[in-house]
Formats: sequence, structure tokens, C-alpha cells
Amino acid sequence: TVYHVNLAEKILVLLLAKLVNFIPEAGIWMNTQRPEWNDANNALVGNGASMVTLCYLRRFMNFWHNIVNRSGLTSVEVSEEVKGLFENVRSILEERAPLLKEGFSDRERRNFANSLGEAATNYREAIYGRSFSGKKSPVKMEELSQFMELSLEYADESIRKNRRDDGLYHSYNLVSFEGSETVTVRHLYKMLEGQVAVLSAGYLTSAEALEVLNALRQSDLFRIDQYSYLLYPDRQLKRFLEKNNIPPARVDGSELLTRLIADSDTSIVERDNTGMVHFHGSFRNEGILAAALNSLDAGTYGKLVRKEKSLVLRIYEELFDHQSFTGRSGTFYAYEGLGSIYWHMVSKLLLAAQECYFRSVDEGAGGAISAGLRDHYYDIKAGIGVHKSPEKYGAFPTDAYSHTPGNSGAKQPGMTGQVKEDIISRMRELGVLVEAGKIRFDISLLNLDELHDCDGQFLYVAVSGRRESVDLTANQLAFTFCQVPVIYSVSSATETELLFYDGRVLRKEGDTLDLQWSNMIFNRSGEIKQINVSVTPNS
Repeated sequence: TVYHVNLAEKILVLLLAKLVNFIPEAGIWMNTQRPEWNDANNALVGNGASMVTLCYLRRFMNFWHNIVNRSGLTSVEVSEEVKGLFENVRSILEERAPLLKEGFSDRERRNFANSLGEAATNYREAIYGRSFSGKKSPVKMEELSQFMELSLEYADESIRKNRRDDGLYHSYNLVSFEGSETVTVRHLYKMLEGQVAVLSAGYLTSAEALEVLNALRQSDLFRIDQYSYLLYPDRQLKRFLEKNNIPPARVDGSELLTRLIADSDTSIVERDNTGMVHFHGSFRNEGILAAALNSLDAGTYGKLVRKEKSLVLRIYEELFDHQSFTGRSGTFYAYEGLGSIYWHMVSKLLLAAQECYFRSVDEGAGGAISAGLRDHYYDIKAGIGVHKSPEKYGAFPTDAYSHTPGNSGAKQPGMTGQVKEDIISRMRELGVLVEAGKIRFDISLLNLDELHDCDGQFLYVAVSGRRESVDLTANQLAFTFCQVPVIYSVSSATETELLFYDGRVLRKEGDTLDLQWSNMIFNRSGEIKQINVSVTPNS
């Protein structure tokens, strides 16, 4: 049967499910055999840790931390089993909090990951074995708030450690559980996802966000011919004859490999007629090589195998670096592969830049910083398809396409998530904002060149389903919100006017509708015919 819980428990379980897979300074361990946001990287499962997920988890925690603090509640009831996991994870975070200042060694990182993993395993096995008891226990909201604050500190420490020397941020890391005592971290190449994630996380100051966007624009992620951003820097893959060539120094440094070559035993390695040494072509992974080493004649090679097996396996992995294999992002030339622009991610970048701009305005970051963020917003927007010719875009510019490979125009038509991000950013660009349930019109990001330079007519479908129209004059702009037309007119003062279908006209100073009017629009009551907003160019 369905197990019913309250919203607080649902949010807590989501948070804990990610935190128990957190590896400090690496990200969220990708161990669930499911792809990350970008499924072109799905071969990272097992070896990968996602800073992208950690950045969005930070955003999630910050949002709910504010809700918890404003709730007015003293406690919430959650399942006893969930409370037990919550308390275990909280104690792990509290016990190791001093490391947030010092940083984590490989050994401390392993101990931390082991502790979280054991807590998660105990919880999971109990639920799978006995299900939920149905008993509830209170969790104090103050404890929940403190837990989120501490979790945010851990996320921030990891994000800070993942800043690159070029001013960008790492997106994914490779983790290696060597032996039983350490976790080592190795960085993958830069990716656009990581920059979008850190800009969205709410971690950066406005000045730092501008630095990231400046660094991104100057990086090799920018593709000048499409005036937009690649998912990852384009690169030349090794050709066939460049692969599986063991460096001579590595061969000479191994008694076993040298002996096999001298004995003309080609079961492990073989020297070609140019003198280059290669591993046997049938080896697909380290396990097959290990089995081949174990099957060598024990009387002839047994001692050398025992001495150098780990060395030969290390040479093999150095040569092929299977751990760094990401999936089709590192092998394909389309479908989000090498040299590809993925348009949904570009729109996520656009929305992130917009959020950073409005945050800078709200925080009073300064005119130069806000202006710089605004410029980046419109620079990113200029590269999106709707602003291009069909020849440049490779398709109808208003159609949604998945990606643009390096060797052609837009490919793979379909309603990708780009549509969602573009609608969100466009409505906010037009100035529509909802604060405390009230609609407000803020045109500080609006490009005033979009205002009509002549008379015209705006056609729309009203709440009633009828097709209606509004006559426009020069220096006006129209759009609909919840099927109610909003007309902007340039004026020396900010004023809002509501026209009702019953003939009433209500006016008020400012750019904000009260709760009653806002609810009429949200509920599509059909009472409000039109909203006229007089705006000043510098508002």
C-alpha cells in the first residue's frame, strides 16, 4: 500500500538520499547506475562524482532552509526510521565539522564516505527487510535548520575547492577507492554544465558570478561560428595507430613484460615490426588482463607475476584510462558529443545569468557588476537560434532542436527542456515577477528596443476563449500573462491601470498589483480585460 508522509519528510528524504552519497571535495557519488543530467556522461557511473548535482543540492537546501525558518512551526512528525537516518547523518557531519577549515585528506575522505555509506545501508536494509513501522517521531525545526546550515557549509567547502585556475569550476570528478583506507580525487576536463550549476547554486557573490561568465566567454567552450557555448572543449581523439602503444620506458621497467617479449610469448604483449609494444588485442578491461596474467605458466612466470601483476595492471590502466571514459560525450561527434552545442544547456546558462543579474540588483552589488551581468545575458541570448538566420542555424530558427554538432547545423528536432528555460527567462525579462503572491512588473532587464516604433495591433486569445485584439501605438509593447494582455507604455512616472470587462477602470501608483487583483489573474476569473503599465526607462 501507499505509505503516506508529510511534505517535511519527503523533502528530508530527498536531501538525505543525496547527502549519504556525498564525497567531500569531489561531489555526489554517481553510484546508482543512472545517468546524470547529461546522459552523454553516463559511463561515469561508479567512478564519477558530480559537482553539478552538489551545486543544485546546495540550491535545494538553501531554498528549504528559508522555508523551514519562516514556517513558524516548532517541530514536524516524521517516520522513526527517517529520523534515525537524519540523526546518524547529522552526527557524522557534526563530528567532522573541524575538517571544513582544514580540508580533507584522502584517508579522512574515505572515513567520511564510509560512515555515510554505513548509515545509508542500515536504513535501506531495514526498510527493504521490514518496511516502515508506521510510528512517527518529532524533529525540531531548529535542529532541521541547523542541519541544513551545516550541510550548506560542506557543500560550500567542496565548491570552493573545485574552482579551477582559469576561473571556471569543475563539473565532474573521478574518485578512486584504492585499497580500503583512502579515496583519491581526480578532475575531469571542464564542461559547461559545471559553470551553469555553480551560477545557479546561489554560492557565488555577484562579482564572482561576473568573473565566471567573463572566464567562460574567453574559454575554449565558446564556439565563435555559432556564437554560443559547447558542452565541453572540442578535441582530437587518438587515431587507431596512436592507441595501445606502451611507452618504451614502461616496458623496460617491467621484468615480466621484458621476459615475455624475449620468450616470444604474445599472450600478454607483442612487439610489432616497428619496435612498438602493444597489449594483446583481445583485452577489453583490466579483469581480462588479470585473468590472462594468472593463466601464465606458473613455473616460468609465477614469481614475476606475483611481483609485478599490480604494475602491469597499472601500466594498462595508464595507457587506456578507462576510469576517465565518460560515454558518448567523449567518443561521438553528435548527440551531445565532441564539438556539440546542446541548446537546452545554453538556455540553462541564459536563465542562470539572468538570476545572477537580478540577484546583483537586489543586493545592490554596484552598477558596473549589474551592467556586466546584463551584457552577458544578452550576449548569451544572441547565440540562441531564434536570433539567427536559417542558414546559420541550419533549421527554422523558431523550431526546438536538441543540438548542433561541430560539422553541421542544428540536429534532432524535438521539444527539449530548452523551451521551458526560454519561457521562464523571457517572462522574467519582460518584467513579470511574483513576490508574496503579488504580481510586480520590473523592466530593468527589458531591451527597450523591442518597443514598437509605429502603430499596430496585438492579437490574443482571452480567458473566455475568444480571439480579441488591442490597438498599440509607438513606444508600446504587449504580451499576455495568464491570458490577460499586459501593455507597457513609456512614461515619466510608473503607474498601473486595470481595465475590467464590466467597464471599471482602476489605477494605482507603482508597478505592483495587490493580492486581490493578482489572484483574479492567477485564477483566470475573466474579470480583468487588460493591464496597462506605465514604465520609466530607468526603472
